[in-house]
Amino acid sequence: MKGGKQSRRDAKQLFKSCQVDGQLDEDRARQAVTLLIERKPRGYFGTLQELQRLVKLDVNSRSASVESAVDLTEGQKQSVRESLGRMKGSDVAVEFTQNAELIGGMRVKIGDDVFDGSVKTRLTRLGEKF
Repeated sequence: MKGGKQSRRDAKQLFKSCQVDGQLDEDRARQAVTLLIERKPRGYFGTLQELQRLVKLDVNSRSASVESAVDLTEGQKQSVRESLGRMKGSDVAVEFTQNAELIGGMRVKIGDDVFDGSVKTRLTRLGEKF
């Protein structure tokens, strides 16, 4: 188990070294992976797997999916982008979709977090209480 713990520590340190101003620098990450593969230190494969996990989490936390019952105006879309950017402290790539099944409101998924303010969910919860 020591190898696993050490791989996690190494990957975390490597991930931090690939960040510039709190943002992942893709070029640095590529260089780090290339060097790791070339040098092949003990437990490097576990470190690569953990680094990949950390990078995926970082990328997912900077992308959002917004579902709304009706098509949003450009002003509303910009407002949502700004709110998500403030919440995450950085730029967030936002994808907007329309889902009439929501009846009203919107559902936002950013990383593993889901913020559901749809009428459909509220009605479902209300129905469960009865």
